[in-house]
Amino acid sequence: MGVFWKAFGPGLLWAATAIGISHLVQSTRAGAISGFGLSGVVLLALILKYPFFEYGPRYAAATGESLVEGYRRIGSWALWVYLAITLLTAGIIQSAIVMFTAYLIGFSFGLDWPLPVLAGLVMAPGVLVLWRSRFEGLDFTIKAVLLVLAASTLVAAGISLPRADFSTVAIWPAAVVGGVVPFAFLLALAGWMPSAIDVAVWSSLWTLAKNDASGHRCTVKTARQDFLVGYVGTAVLAFAFIVLGAGVMFGSGAAFADAGPAFSTQLVDLFSGTLGAWTRPVVLMAVVTTMFSTTLTVLDGGPRAIERSLFVLRAGSRASADAGPLRPGGTVYWWSLAALVALTLVVMSLFIGNLTTMVDFATTVSFLTGPLLGYLNLRAVTSDDMPIEHRPGPAMRALSWVGIVLLGGTGLFYLLSILS
Repeated sequence: MGVFWKAFGPGLLWAATAIGISHLVQSTRAGAISGFGLSGVVLLALILKYPFFEYGPRYAAATGESLVEGYRRIGSWALWVYLAITLLTAGIIQSAIVMFTAYLIGFSFGLDWPLPVLAGLVMAPGVLVLWRSRFEGLDFTIKAVLLVLAASTLVAAGISLPRADFSTVAIWPAAVVGGVVPFAFLLALAGWMPSAIDVAVWSSLWTLAKNDASGHRCTVKTARQDFLVGYVGTAVLAFAFIVLGAGVMFGSGAAFADAGPAFSTQLVDLFSGTLGAWTRPVVLMAVVTTMFSTTLTVLDGGPRAIERSLFVLRAGSRASADAGPLRPGGTVYWWSLAALVALTLVVMSLFIGNLTTMVDFATTVSFLTGPLLGYLNLRAVTSDDMPIEHRPGPAMRALSWVGIVLLGGTGLFYLLSILS
């Protein structure tokens, strides 16, 4: 148990990244429009994507290197593809997350400030934590925030549970898709549940950073257990947000806002109006901590991945985990962080009206490239660089291929529907 606690943390950082818009907006909206009719879709997405995310910490613990090195060993083209996806989407996704969080902070505390000012207020604590405490500060802060997030969300879900209509539970949503549930929403729900597959690289880097910070290299078994805790927690909270939507919003007849921030504040108002004003602080705490935890991890994950990718591309086959920057502090890391913060503030100031279109572009890129990155993760953990005893077994490999085929087929269908 002592060995596990020394390595405990990277799985929670991954969970904090995943528990964001996909949960607060998508899961809640799923419950609001179909009750528990889409719960089977959420469960299927969680099962199909599990191997691709788990391969991140598995590869890092087994080889002492990140998936960035794993991609480079497949071929430089694989790492260039990953870096291109990151550069295309990181700034846009961070802008959307920070905008969402800034809106909620202003709503929660009654601050009628310009959105860029609120965005700066949201990002400042995360930057300060990374500047002063590096990975250790991020690790500690996320554990504290997730504790509050989990408690407030589960309490809120428990309050609304007696009002939920369990007769709507369905393994497959044939009765609702195409009717009350647009097919486009089904794709968005499955595509971003629980997160984009490229976040697996962040998880592998956090595993190595935890080793460096603790001075102890965790075993593959410990790394997988740590990730499993975060993944199960992410799944539980996904269904908790479905309960929120199903218990308070489903069948209410209210017209729900399309914009994520407006939808979340509407959830708070409807929840307190239905179940009593005393419930408002609970839901507010769940909503704000959900987005704040995601903001913190995104501030670190994107720059960390960019820094490592550029280092490995420059070093080529000579790159090794010992030679590279596993802790934030390198010049590229801080320049990347500064660039993402500046880009976020520019978007807040100039392009807020087009943010939805930009986010649709970024999420579409991540969704369509997900099967490719899943394949690369599978290639990495079954390569000759991976010790045989730590490679995934037949069941995990089979599940991986099922996920690649189904996600790839869905992406192809989506493209054909756009072009037709």
